[in-house]
Amino acid sequence: MDTKELLKKVRKIEIKTRRLSDHIFSGEYHSSFKGRGMTFSEVRQYQFGDDIRSIDWNVTARYNEPYVKVFEEERELTMMLMVDVSASEYFGTTGSFKRDIITEISATLAFSAIQNNDKVGLLLFSDEIELFIPPKKGKTHVLRIIRELIEFHPNSKKTDISHALRYFSNVMKKKAIVFILSDFMDEDYDNPLKIVAKKHDVTGIRIFDKYEAEMPKLGMVSMQDSETGNVTLVNTNSKNVQLKYRENYLQHVDYYKNTFSKSGAGTISSRVDESYVKKLLSYFKRRN
Repeated sequence: MDTKELLKKVRKIEIKTRRLSDHIFSGEYHSSFKGRGMTFSEVRQYQFGDDIRSIDWNVTARYNEPYVKVFEEERELTMMLMVDVSASEYFGTTGSFKRDIITEISATLAFSAIQNNDKVGLLLFSDEIELFIPPKKGKTHVLRIIRELIEFHPNSKKTDISHALRYFSNVMKKKAIVFILSDFMDEDYDNPLKIVAKKHDVTGIRIFDKYEAEMPKLGMVSMQDSETGNVTLVNTNSKNVQLKYRENYLQHVDYYKNTFSKSGAGTISSRVDESYVKKLLSYFKRRN
């Protein structure tokens, strides 16, 4: 993609997602996440009505009179977008790839964050860490994130959510609002997710295509696994094949929902041909 075409695509996404974040998501994002964290501000003398649980016993013992810790809401938050760029994200049967929708949602969330003067960072992953952009503020920074989402070419086609979560735990020490955007066609990421969700505010956004849930009846078809490259001849009319295909899909979906639920993390699922706007708004309102 040449520079002119890339800038045109960035501008198109900016116009669409900026409008959504300005008029719809900014307020919902603010009320959903602002004030979730509390930071230590100061120690002052105890006053009538103060919560005794706030008493700082070390300072109280030193001055021989009660002192309490004062906390205030975090004024500035950090949003991290963890985006799956494995080969399965390039699947789509209704005019858009999963990755296209992931890019739009990421851009909308990023603009919502900077509207509230928060920092935004990006982590692109496959079965390895493809790119890490530390959190920063500002429109220029968000536009760089959008450019990477549009044109980045990963080294690997495979997926390893567990590895991405472990890396994230190591590099992000400060509490963050974390959105993980993927089709979640992976397993064995429950333990690292628990660790991340214990410290950070985590939401999984699952993007999927309707034909991932139900195989279309097309007769004998050669199918290639986008991540392994393996080609198999499949009878798509076979009831047994249809059943196993759906069972495999539902297994991944159930694992995703159960794992995030047990970790205390939120979930959103949106089909490529559905309105992700409604899904995001509904999720934000449930959090209020």
